[in-house]
Order: sequence, then structure tokens, then C-alpha cells
Amino acid sequence: MVNPAASAMSLSPQTETTAFDRPAGIRLVGERSGRSGRHDQANRPSVLLAHGFGQTRQSWSATQARLASDGHDTFSWDMRGHGQSSRNATGHRYDVEDFVDDVVAASDQLAPGAVLIGASMGGLTGLMAQARHRLFSALVLVDVTPHWEAAGVQRIQSFMTAFPEGFDSYEHAASVIASYLPHRRERKTPAQLSHLLRREADGRLRWHWDPRMLEEFVNHSEHLQDAIAEATRGISVPVLLVSGGRSDLVSERTIRHFRELVPHARHVQLPEATHMVAGDDNNAFTDAVLDFLSAQFPLTPAKAGAVPE
Repeated sequence: MVNPAASAMSLSPQTETTAFDRPAGIRLVGERSGRSGRHDQANRPSVLLAHGFGQTRQSWSATQARLASDGHDTFSWDMRGHGQSSRNATGHRYDVEDFVDDVVAASDQLAPGAVLIGASMGGLTGLMAQARHRLFSALVLVDVTPHWEAAGVQRIQSFMTAFPEGFDSYEHAASVIASYLPHRRERKTPAQLSHLLRREADGRLRWHWDPRMLEEFVNHSEHLQDAIAEATRGISVPVLLVSGGRSDLVSERTIRHFRELVPHARHVQLPEATHMVAGDDNNAFTDAVLDFLSAQFPLTPAKAGAVPE
């Protein structure tokens, strides 16, 4: 069911940017891609895409386009405090419960029984939403497990706090990102960086996310691991875990623990990918997702004589 309060601006026949409201004056901005192919086939589930901390909905652009062309309705959004979505007002702390409730609200942008694809924080909050509300027909978790390696979190935090003064140009930011992700061959262009940075009053470019989230949410998230693990234990829908072989957040230890909690889960590892799985090897990642969806939701031929929409 689509939120009747949502506002939308059409970008193309299949894609639109939309916003939906949450309590306390929060507006979340998202991207919807509709069915653009295979109108002679049925049983394509809708897909909700939840990004990780410090990312935006654009991290899903390539995957979302392929899902839409394969016949899936899709929706991605900037989480609160990220990208074009609102930041919490002063005095309103960033709390896991708000992020979980936002996942529930975002699911209302699609038909019931969507598949959730969640990366890192998006996967963890999606797990919690599923345990509480049974919203999704399947889950795809992207390099995230209920327990995680502290060293990986520390490395990410170090990068995200390294330039509080911001950057003097897009080229400066591109150089910093290239040093952090040396395995990627292509440097970020100004167009690619435009949704990751915002120019502030002093003329400097700073990350799009609200820095308060680090202290109020990320730095105190270790205590959530046992609660997330307990929530995961009750997951009964099909689950796919896609991990990066070079990830320092997810390890053989955390994957083994996850598979003990969810014995029926499938696991695909992309050997050369880091924690940024979808960005490191998007073709292989999206192939794995499409294979999983095809196996869980076999195509149903349209009725004879049906007219494609």
C-alpha cells in the first residue's frame, strides 16, 4: 500500500523520486522504479532496498535498474540523517527504534510481502523489523551478520571522522576515497560525488550524513548484537547472505554464528569484494540476487490471451 501522504515527481516513465513523512517533522526521500519489462510474466515480488550507514539510495542505482528491468517494483530511500532525507532535530537522538520504524514505513511504499535487500545497517534494522512485524517474504543481507568484527567498525569510523573540516573540492574528496578503497580502479567523478557531499555555509564540502549519528548511534551499537541475534533466530522466510571475501566487518566466525541462527539461509561470497559489496562488484552481486529471487519466486506464465499492460 502506497502512503497517501507521499509526494512524487516523475523522472521517467518507470522511475520517480518520492518523499514520505515520519513523526517529528522527518521527511524521507526515496526512489521508486516500476515494472519495465516481462509484462507477460507474473509472480515478480517487489523489492525494498535499505542502504548502509554513510550511504545514500544511489548506492543501489545499478541494482535497482536491473531489478526493475527484470520486472520487479523497487523502492530505495535515504535513511534519516542521510542524503536528501531530514536530520533529527536538536534534542532528538538517533535511536535504533527510529531506524527500524522507518524500514516499516518504507515498506508501505510497496505492495505487501516485498523482499528486503539490506546492506550493513539497512540489513540489521531490516532483520529487527522482520522479527517484529513479519513484513517481508524474503531477506537479502549484504555483508552483515548479527555479530560483527569490532576492528572493521573501527576502521570505518576512523575514515568517517578523519576530515571534520571537510574538503575544498570534489577532487580532494575523490583522492581521499581512492586511498580508502585502493582496490577500485575508477575514481569518483564530481557527478558521482554530488549525492555524497553537501556544500555548507563556509564553502567547504562535507559528507551528506549527520555527524551526530556517530556519537548517538554507531558508537554505542555494540550492545545491540545479542538482541539482533535473538531476533534473527526467529526468521523463517528465505534468506540470502552475500558477503565480501575481503570484508573486515564480516568474518568466517560471524558467518558461522549467523548460519547457526538461520540454518536455512543461503550464503554467497564474492571473493574480491570488501564490506562495500554492491559497489565493489555490482554485476556479480546483482546476479546473485536475481538468481536467489528466481529460485524463491519462480515465474508464472500469464494467462492465455492476457493483454500486456
